[in-house]
Amino acid sequence: MVELFSVVKMNKWVEKIVNEKERQALLIMTHPGIEATGHTTREAVTDGEVHYEAIKNVMDTYGTSACTVIMDLTVEAEAFGAEVLMPEHEIPNVTGRLVSDLDSVQRLEIPSLDAARVPEYLKANRLAVQHTGKPVFSGCIGPFSLAGRLYDMSEIMIGIYIDTEAVCLLLEKCTRFIIDYCKAFKALGATGVIIAEPAAGLLSNDDCLEYSTKYVRQIVEAVQDDDFVVILHNCGNTGQCTDAMVKTGAAALHFGNAIDMKQALDECPDSILVMGNLNPVGLFKQASPDQVYQETYALLKATSACRNFVISSGCDMPPGVPVKNIEAFFRALADYNQEMCHV
Repeated sequence: MVELFSVVKMNKWVEKIVNEKERQALLIMTHPGIEATGHTTREAVTDGEVHYEAIKNVMDTYGTSACTVIMDLTVEAEAFGAEVLMPEHEIPNVTGRLVSDLDSVQRLEIPSLDAARVPEYLKANRLAVQHTGKPVFSGCIGPFSLAGRLYDMSEIMIGIYIDTEAVCLLLEKCTRFIIDYCKAFKALGATGVIIAEPAAGLLSNDDCLEYSTKYVRQIVEAVQDDDFVVILHNCGNTGQCTDAMVKTGAAALHFGNAIDMKQALDECPDSILVMGNLNPVGLFKQASPDQVYQETYALLKATSACRNFVISSGCDMPPGVPVKNIEAFFRALADYNQEMCHV
């Protein structure tokens, strides 16, 4: 199957990154910008202009080559009608269970893009596209992860075996909404979308193929082209479902710190951009700047032969990451690129 994808034409942005002489980075981070602009997380996830200010602050402060948005995995669930708790300084989380059987799933309506906080997230993306002058990567949840938030994550792990019809119908409805959402990002002029599908990392490769890949591929086929890239993020994958990620057809795959990065690269064709996987909490938030520098440099050296590798955090940066640690990351990247220029 790897050979099949190796001949697929590269997305323009992916091709540009692969052909760059210098190693590129794409940190998924908005919280440093939220904190620097004096806002709370709650304000940023409910107000598109505050969200945009945070995006722009990160770009201006660190000179990032692209912009990413908040990885908020409750926006879509809330649009469906799920109850969401919103702490002042933490990412929101879904509480309770919206659907529980085939009957409730059948009655579940696919929301419009005017529901709940969706318009505010679209506003943040629109402002970033209009005013940053950089590639903008929108963000949304993946179909299995969304279904788990509506059905309950523990229950859906059982439901795929004992309530399969209900789970599959729910996945179809989630996928249809996500396609609409991604089409809206594309219409705004975004360069691509990061689809966060961490719950799929709980599945075996076979189950991932059936309950995640099958649906993510529908999204990829609906929106990905030369000018719009799908980046599939799965920080739950420990190595058992990399094959299922590759088979989605996404032009880029983003891995968490639970996986061996070199092993993941070995399992991905050269035509796919592979991203990851520095620990956002254990390293960026809790370690010293020197440790961040050393681990960043070490990962760059270990992957030096892989032109399709983009160094990144293993997930969204949490609140409270020290500025000096982020600076250490970019200093290591600059030093590595400088060294490679003289090799």
